[in-house]
Amino acid sequence: MLTIKKPFLLLIGDMTNPRNAKTAFGLRDWAREDCISQLVFSEDAVDLGLPRMTVEQAAQEGAKTAVIGIAPQGGVLPAHWVPVLQAALRAGLDIASGLHSRLKDIPEIAELAATLGRTLHDVRHNTLSLPVGNGKPRSGLRLLTVGTDCALGKKYTAMAIARGMKARGLKADFRATGQTGILIAGGGIAVDAVVGDFISGAAEMLSPGNDPDHWDVIEGQGAILHPAYAPVTLGLLYGSQPDALVLCDDPLRERLNDFPHVRCPTVSEAMNAYLPLARAANPAARFVGISLNTSAMPESEAFETLLRTEEETGLACFDPMRTGVETVVDVLADFPRADAAEGKELKIQ
Repeated sequence: MLTIKKPFLLLIGDMTNPRNAKTAFGLRDWAREDCISQLVFSEDAVDLGLPRMTVEQAAQEGAKTAVIGIAPQGGVLPAHWVPVLQAALRAGLDIASGLHSRLKDIPEIAELAATLGRTLHDVRHNTLSLPVGNGKPRSGLRLLTVGTDCALGKKYTAMAIARGMKARGLKADFRATGQTGILIAGGGIAVDAVVGDFISGAAEMLSPGNDPDHWDVIEGQGAILHPAYAPVTLGLLYGSQPDALVLCDDPLRERLNDFPHVRCPTVSEAMNAYLPLARAANPAARFVGISLNTSAMPESEAFETLLRTEEETGLACFDPMRTGVETVVDVLADFPRADAAEGKELKIQ
């Protein structure tokens, strides 16, 4: 388990794309009591709705760790952020980062942290000895959230489902596979920083054998039809051996995030791509729900879209932040149902 000191100052800097500030939004939405303030460099930067403070002000208010709240394409720390991080160290803060580039590999930051006795947390990187996947069936039940694209709600959906299942009295645990989920949950494996041969093994380690009625709710990564991130998705599919899949989609997204030259697949295209691969790992795998991110839609349009998608797929359709997850928890509470795979999934094949 991680031992990152709380509360947090969330660093947004000059990031203007909300999709690339998902680490900060995730912490704000799921660990609000741990977030004191935000630090932005410009007026047009993403606004979390938290008090704006300098690193010195945040430290005076009790912040213990500055968390880099952005996740830009490539996961590289912008060079002009280094002086701000140095100021955070001097103000008495530790630093946590979920970026691919390691804080400990940046001399100006690593040397100052060592001199001042501060701690640097490179959350995306671990020192675990990971096995290759073995593909052996294991006890327990597993749900994996998958998507038509990146940054559209796989983490939120998984956390909401796990919380909803626990509230119902079901045995369930959220399994984090990305930097934000790890910061929130206090543990997990950032699978997009794992060498390809070991991704499925990491997923097996993250969701080991358990009680027959216990659910591991696994945070998905990437997207199976994504030109850049499909490999990590495939590794998670094989290693998770999911019994249940929930597809996440943004109904308004026509092009992949940061890939405007690539069309975003439809719900049916994505489901038909995922299902054969999931069944290669677990022949009983099936979709149990559709999670739509309707945050940018008016309420009436959102509910019309949810209803239409439910009619088209025959699956529980919900927005975890707008409608809650009760409909899909109903399915999971009675899993597997008598009408199992065929009747539900034929609608999208």
